[in-house]
Amino acid sequence: MPVSAGAQPRRAKAAVLVLHGGRADGRRPPPPVNLPALRMWPFATAIARATAHDGVLVARVRYRYRGWNGPDAHPVTDTRRALEELRALTGPVPVVLVGHSLGGRAALRAAAAPEVEGVVALAPWCPPGEPVTHLRGRTVIALHDEADRVTSAADTWAQLVRAHGAGARVAGISMPGGGHTMVHDAGRWHRLTADATAALLGLAAFPAVLAEGFSRQGRPHPVRDGAGPVTGR
Repeated sequence: MPVSAGAQPRRAKAAVLVLHGGRADGRRPPPPVNLPALRMWPFATAIARATAHDGVLVARVRYRYRGWNGPDAHPVTDTRRALEELRALTGPVPVVLVGHSLGGRAALRAAAAPEVEGVVALAPWCPPGEPVTHLRGRTVIALHDEADRVTSAADTWAQLVRAHGAGARVAGISMPGGGHTMVHDAGRWHRLTADATAALLGLAAFPAVLAEGFSRQGRPHPVRDGAGPVTGR
């Protein structure tokens, strides 16, 4: 099964699908101890806590292969199948996709599904020329450390500007640290992701930094080192 779900609410009113990173190429299955998948556990936990009393199912995508694999784009196929399985579990409920790196790229591609309300992309892999027209009417939030040496924050901001031009509501948040692994100042990444997800589902207001980010139409809005912590629920 492409989808792995945690504790299911008695009646799910919404769902979140979490997508981990991977490699550009790799046609072997992810290993049993998969560090990119493990890195997303605290994000999933933070989201579950932020939405604990609102009937939200938090699930994770299982990839068949470690890599994107060029035009095969295997993680996108896996994400679409996971959305179908999620629909069978919950019925037609709003969904937010949360993806890191390769998973962020897959989330952005899969956002054409009608149930997807928005995407939270974490240090996403956004090569020039990625499609954006299907993002019309969606909300796309990207968090990226501009010192990331694995994926390009500049490419992320460029994709957000293009998505805004295609009719998406976008916010690009320049994180003050964390690099690609998002380990440094991890709590801020977790909290802001959880708060953004809850807001996308209509369960809370957007934090001020995101509200300001929307006004910049894809141009990065910085989170300062001295800024207070993001407020979680």
